[in-house]
Amino acid sequence: MKEVGTEAMDNERIDQIIDKHQSEAASLIQLLLDIQHENGWLSREILERVSEKLQVPFARVQQTATFYKAFRIVPKGEHVIHVCNGTACHARGAQKVVDAMQDQTGIKPGETDLDSKFSLVTCNCLGRCALGPVVEIDGKTHDKMSPEKTKDMLKKYE
Repeated sequence: MKEVGTEAMDNERIDQIIDKHQSEAASLIQLLLDIQHENGWLSREILERVSEKLQVPFARVQQTATFYKAFRIVPKGEHVIHVCNGTACHARGAQKVVDAMQDQTGIKPGETDLDSKFSLVTCNCLGRCALGPVVEIDGKTHDKMSPEKTKDMLKKYE
């Protein structure tokens, strides 16, 4: 996957991915996922190129990219914060942890801060239900989180 940044991948590579899907509009979701996997996000330029190559209206491509939660239309931050909001974590106060993260970073779930330092994401389960609320940053898991612990944890990533 491409490193964090705002540069879009080149048209040649986008075209290769589209060709892999036989330039079929029915493959729009999968080819956008493939492009995002490689590029890290879907820029307006990428969406325009896909629209052009598939001969699909730009509005349809953009609606698809903004409708599904799996797509990112802004670059993700250097550090991606996943806060588990599954049943067990939610019952143990995950929303308060999310609120504290929002206060600390100035972003809401699904957003990236202006410095591209952090992206905040909520998810349904991180598989550590007995240790919730659970936060994962860059693949490192932090168990039994509380709003009070978020500030010290985030300092480690600044």
